[in-house]
Amino acid sequence: MNVFGVDIGGSGIKGAPVDLERGDLAEPRHKVLTPHPATPDGVAGCVAEVVEHFGWSGPIGVTFPGVVTGSTIRTAANVDKGWIGVDAAALLGERLSGMPITVLNDADAAGIAEMTFGAGRGRKGAVIMLTFGTGIGSALFTDGRLVPNTELGHLELDGHEAEKRASTKAKEDKDLSWEEWAHRVRKYLAHLEMLFSPELFIVGGGVSRKAEKFVPLLTDVRAEIVPAELQNNAGIVGAAMAAAAR
Repeated sequence: MNVFGVDIGGSGIKGAPVDLERGDLAEPRHKVLTPHPATPDGVAGCVAEVVEHFGWSGPIGVTFPGVVTGSTIRTAANVDKGWIGVDAAALLGERLSGMPITVLNDADAAGIAEMTFGAGRGRKGAVIMLTFGTGIGSALFTDGRLVPNTELGHLELDGHEAEKRASTKAKEDKDLSWEEWAHRVRKYLAHLEMLFSPELFIVGGGVSRKAEKFVPLLTDVRAEIVPAELQNNAGIVGAAMAAAAR
């Protein structure tokens, strides 16, 4: 069974049909740049472009980088603040000829995919999925059950929001070496470990493709740390899973 998934990020919007039996993309994903400013209308147009690229008609799951309750956007840290209070499913459904739309937090979607098909499969206890990109997304699971909309990237770390110090964007903006960036990530993980005592951290986002460059540097953390197996496709897969579950 194929269902369409779209992952809205601070820098790119990507999507593809997903084979839900395999937990993988059924076709190579299509990506467009996130508009700046990332207004509701601008982003909705890009989502429509991604979906129309495949000629898709049917249910669609869409991730959003912020808190989502029902289908209403509650926070918008890395996109335009005009999103706050918007019924995203209604907006996107209108742009996509009434196709059924399911919207959820981006890291929650990635976590759902990893817990079902990837690095978290079969794991019990507390598991934290982290997506490193423009910001830091988080998904917290207890015995496989999601605690939605945790947004742990906004915790304070060294007097700053953690994602301002330890996101992939922070690494690029400050031209940090892998060792310098890993030092910041390690402090962040230690803080999360103090708060939640997870048994496993899953590190996702685009940087997970280069896990060998920084995961071995994340020492002095008791929890196991592994890269996301679905890498940067996890959000697309999780979005499609959420749409299929409705």
